Amino acid sequence: MNSQIIAQWGFKLGANGLPYEIPIHPNLVHFTLGLFIIAIIFDIAGTFFPLEKPIFRFLALPAVREGFFDVGWYNLLASASITFFTVAAGFFEIILANPPTGIKSAWGLEAGLTMILHGLGGVFLLTAIVAMTVWRGFMRYQWRQEGASLQVRWIYLVAGIAIMGIMFVQGTLGAQLGDDFGVHNTAANLLRHGENPNVLLK
Repeated sequence: MNSQIIAQWGFKLGANGLPYEIPIHPNLVHFTLGLFIIAIIFDIAGTFFPLEKPIFRFLALPAVREGFFDVGWYNLLASASITFFTVAAGFFEIILANPPTGIKSAWGLEAGLTMILHGLGGVFLLTAIVAMTVWRGFMRYQWRQEGASLQVRWIYLVAGIAIMGIMFVQGTLGAQLGDDFGVHNTAANLLRHGENPNVLLK
């Protein structure tokens, strides 16, 4: 997709190469990351609740184990829901990207390869988060039926921590697109076209 097609749709690309002033994808990404990380942290806290209980008692905090698991479940559900919009916005914005050539990132990758890896990583993480949500929902259903003290399995927590590691790599690739290559970066695009951002963005 190029600027001519966007123009036919009635949109006008701004200095950041998008038909709107603030990129949507980077903002939604932080919801995906934050909600998922909080979900896993609270599930870990619920799992280790017997060790934490004396601390809560000392601090006079009325905490219950089920409360930690509830926070984990609802945050994961919200993360899975928002990630569909995160990935959709990412693909729309990556289609409109016009990255520079002949520049390599801190990892030694060119812009095109970085965009491909970031796009594939986004689809993988969407699939992984949705799969984790289905798995977590099944465990929650089993917990309600059986009345066990633990709502999640250890392998689930390990998988969640591994996904957070992949999120770090994915987030770094996205940051390199904006920082090293100036993709949808308003100031970088203006400088590339010989304009002065200090004058035009006042």
